[in-house]
Formats: sequence, structure tokens, C-alpha cells
Amino acid sequence: MKLPKALQSKLKLREENNALRYLPLTNTLVDFASNDYLGFAKNELIFDVSHQLLVNQNLKINGATGSRLLSGNHSLYPLTEDFIAQFHQSEAALIFNSGYDANVGFFSTVPQRNDMILYDELCHASIRDGIQMSHAKAYKFQHNDFLDLEKLIHKITSNFQLPASIYIVTESVFSMDGDSPNLEELTNLSEKYNCYLVIDEAHSLGVFGSQGEGLVQSVALHEKVFARIMTFGKGLGCHGAAILGSNDLKNYLVNFARSFIYTTGLSPHSVATILMSYRQLIVQEEALQKLKNNIIHFNQEKMRLGLKPLFVYSKSAIHCAIISGNQNVKTTSELLQEKGFDVKPILSPTVSEGQERLRFCLHSYNSHHQITKVLELLSSCVFK
Repeated sequence: MKLPKALQSKLKLREENNALRYLPLTNTLVDFASNDYLGFAKNELIFDVSHQLLVNQNLKINGATGSRLLSGNHSLYPLTEDFIAQFHQSEAALIFNSGYDANVGFFSTVPQRNDMILYDELCHASIRDGIQMSHAKAYKFQHNDFLDLEKLIHKITSNFQLPASIYIVTESVFSMDGDSPNLEELTNLSEKYNCYLVIDEAHSLGVFGSQGEGLVQSVALHEKVFARIMTFGKGLGCHGAAILGSNDLKNYLVNFARSFIYTTGLSPHSVATILMSYRQLIVQEEALQKLKNNIIHFNQEKMRLGLKPLFVYSKSAIHCAIISGNQNVKTTSELLQEKGFDVKPILSPTVSEGQERLRFCLHSYNSHHQITKVLELLSSCVFK
């Protein structure tokens, strides 16, 4: 059966704009594309100890069998949530099936009709989708611009009926830029106006802190944040997410977050992998240090080759070179891939038109030679 004409037209427009998405095939190129920052997705030890935990717990089953409120709350869930809460110095943790589910569940449920949500204009699609489902009013502020945020707070509190609660929403590392907000300035602003601060740490977990605990905790501001969203598909190399906060927040989400209530729970194997990946963070100092060294080396080579003006400022594992135009950035990406390096183009409309970019994801298993070589190739493409 053919697609409706309206859907055909939308696909055709994407194709005409050179922005049609395809599912990529597996390749053997040098990895500068995946979110597996510490190599945990390929870590055989994590695989083996996760299996052994299931055997020890007598959980030789393939699925959760139902939602967590019915039959799916197997014994590994409380064990893992308690470990996560302790690791992140949080009162409680609640596991969701994915980072998308966590953000949609939180933002569609927690802010109420008389509340206000103020979010960074570059927040992830999952945050924006959750906000769209909320009954609260929402306004975006300019990226990492807290003067603009403060002006917005003043405008809202003076021109509207005073909201019951104000939620400020941002990310500790932005997925399409790799940059970070000034968290100290942000927490001060949040306290000044008695706001609830919510921070998505998807691309911070496993990258920042002495044990990869994330940026907020590494600068000792976790007690000033109302909720942190930790996603496991990046630095932990597995799947799922957790919302960190108070016991009351956890109880509220269990009762009202639809993306938690109305879905089958994660399998015992998935939850075991989360727990063992967290335990590996504690002992895997070498991988974290290699990643940090690679980030430093990437920035040094960027400077040496005169590429700094191309890149968004970043001290994270994500580095983006702005190459405007879908065709331009795709051509550059294809040239790097032909030389053996998997560097993906990020096209509009994923990013704003004119902000198309090459996105370099760094890993503990990338060598300094690989980093130097791929940046030298980029330099030859840009300065030819």
C-alpha cells in the first residue's frame, strides 16, 4: 500500500534538501562516530560479570514479563537503583527504559498547568517532546546565556500571573555542540529566584569526574539540582536511563510518569549490564584517563593545525566542526570515510540551517596517531 500523498511529499522535500536519512551499515572504520566513550559497549568483562550476576540471582529469564508496576520489577531493579543513587550521592534513582523515555516521562508529568518551564534553545529533542506534552507554559532562552534567562524570568514574573513553580532546564554537555553551561552561575541564578533546576547529563556520565560521575557532581553542585537525568547509552555503553532526585520525586514519577507506567520493564540482562557498567566505572580509571588525555590531544592538534575557528568550544568527548550546507558537510564526511575514519555529518534540520557540522566523538580507545591523522585530513579538505 502506497504512502499517503502528504507523507510522500515530505519525503521528497527531504530528498531535495539533501537531508534524507538512511540507516547506516556496520563498518570497520576508525570510530569517531559512536557514543561509546569508554569502550564499555565492547567490554567483555562487563558482559561476563553481567551474565554471572544473573546466574547468581537465579534470573535465567529473557524478559521482564510486564511493566514494573505489575510483574516486571525483578530483584535487580532495587539493587541497581540503590547503587546508582549511592554512586551519584542522590537520595533516590528511578530507572527508565531509555533517555528519551526518562525525559518525556519527567517533563510531561512534573511541571503542572500553572508552572513555567524555561529551557535552553539547544536542549535535546526528547526534552522538547516532553515539554510539548506538558500542561505548563514553556519558553526557551538563548544557548548558555544566563543574562537572557534572567531577563526572561523578570519578564514572566512581571507580565504574567506569578507561576506556581519555575523549572530551568539545560544539559551538562550538549549533544550537537559538545559545550557546557557555567553550572555555578546557573545554580546561583536558580537559587536567587527559587527555581527548580533540571539537568540532563546524558553526555557527561563516564566523561567528567574522577570516576565518570558526571559534570554536576564533579563540581559538587548536585545538591542544588532538583533532578538529574543520567542516560546509559553513551558512557556506560548499554541501555536505559535513570532520574536522580528525592524519594518524593521518585514516588511521584512511579505514580504519574506514563512512559514509566505503561511499558514493559527492562530485561534482567539489561539491568545487570547497567549495574556492572557502573561498578566498572569505579575500577576502570585507565579508560577514563585515556579519554581525558585524548580530549586534550584533540584540542592541542586542533590548535596546531589552525582548525580552532571551525570548532565549537568543547572540553567534552564531543567536538563539532561547523561546515555550512548539507552537501558541503556530507562531501567532507565522505572524504574522511574514504580514508578510513568514521566521522558523521550532522545535517539540517537536525541542526539549524547554516550550522551543519562534522561531529567527532572521542573515545578511550582512539590513539593519538588516529586523532592527529583525522584532523590533518580535515585540514587538507578545508584549506585545499
